[in-house]
Amino acid sequence: MHPTAKSLTLDLLSSLRGQPMPVRALVAAAAVFGISAESMRVALVRLCSRGTIERNERGQYRIAPAAQPVQAHVASWTRTEERLVPWRGGWIGVHTAGLERGDRARVRRRERALQFLGLRPLDAHLFVRPDNLKGGVDAARGELQALGLEPTALVFAIAQLDPTAEARARALWDGKALGRGYRATCAALERSAARLEHTPAQRAMVESFLLGGQAIRQLALDPLLPEPIVAAGERAALVEALRAYDRLGRAHWRGFMTSHGAPHLQTPRTAVAAGWPQHSGTGVVA
Repeated sequence: MHPTAKSLTLDLLSSLRGQPMPVRALVAAAAVFGISAESMRVALVRLCSRGTIERNERGQYRIAPAAQPVQAHVASWTRTEERLVPWRGGWIGVHTAGLERGDRARVRRRERALQFLGLRPLDAHLFVRPDNLKGGVDAARGELQALGLEPTALVFAIAQLDPTAEARARALWDGKALGRGYRATCAALERSAARLEHTPAQRAMVESFLLGGQAIRQLALDPLLPEPIVAAGERAALVEALRAYDRLGRAHWRGFMTSHGAPHLQTPRTAVAAGWPQHSGTGVVA
């Protein structure tokens, strides 16, 4: 998906993990993707007004503190397997009955939080996921609230579901489809890596940025399911493939970033490609 000025700004700034980027570097990067300088400057003003990014005294931009919880979640793709513990059959539940329904922004934040932690609706107001996240319910509750879930929402452990509910819960995710997605993305990364060696510099920048971002988005939205619901080894293989591709992509961007006075981090990249479903724009941060 081709980025917009807004999504490109968020992706580039996210990749710098809090370091600022000069306007001239953002404008030059926009030109690489066929985005006008005017569109980029308008996006910067709008993102600043929303509190998503901030401008320092030198006229450089970075992700604002309010957006850090989302960025931290996205960045966690680099330690996916470290976030997990063996599944003992329990579930994490979130009960949302009685929460505000009329505030659309609040509802979007709530839905984003639930989606980021892989929770799915078992009933109208009951969302569940396997209890296989490190730190258990307490850690999940803290992350959900940081991502936008209201503190009044009930977050709790479910020790055992009845057989019918257990079958329904496991069927909330298509484990085979997730596995196909892991394999397909791994193959795409491998093909691109082989191709980039012989690709002109600017085309290599665009391809590595877009494909790498799509893969990071896939992992950021992955529900992190345990065996036997999903083939966890295939997910781990994708993480390793993306680490290698991320290093390659950064190498293709190194000269550009240096020449435009922007910081260049070797690895890992935490930017996310356009197309986030949780709000009307296309960047990672709502």
